[in-house]
Amino acid sequence: MKFFLDTYALIELVKGNINYKKFLNEELYTTILNLYELYYNLLKDFGEDQAKEMFFKYYSLLIQIKNDLIFLATKFKLDNKKFNISYTDALGYIISKENNMKFLTGDKEFRNLDNVEFVK
Repeated sequence: MKFFLDTYALIELVKGNINYKKFLNEELYTTILNLYELYYNLLKDFGEDQAKEMFFKYYSLLIQIKNDLIFLATKFKLDNKKFNISYTDALGYIISKENNMKFLTGDKEFRNLDNVEFVK
């Protein structure tokens, strides 16, 4: 099965969360924006060396961001503004839907949406 890793999922993988380890044998994707957020969080908490190591560890999972998906994600964000979804998460969610992937996250905003694999 194919999964799109949002930043929450990436961070949980880096932290070694056992609930996310089972996904390591699946087909995984993410965007450069998620790696950017991952790098920021790791740089803040663990320093440059570990942040860069994890950035490049997951670099091979990158999927191209197409313009039409940006437009769909923007509409999705606007339509769901009561949930305060980030631009990066809105884009990741739409990428996952449009590419027949499950959106893997632990973000509460996505808990009850379709096409989501919600894991804490």
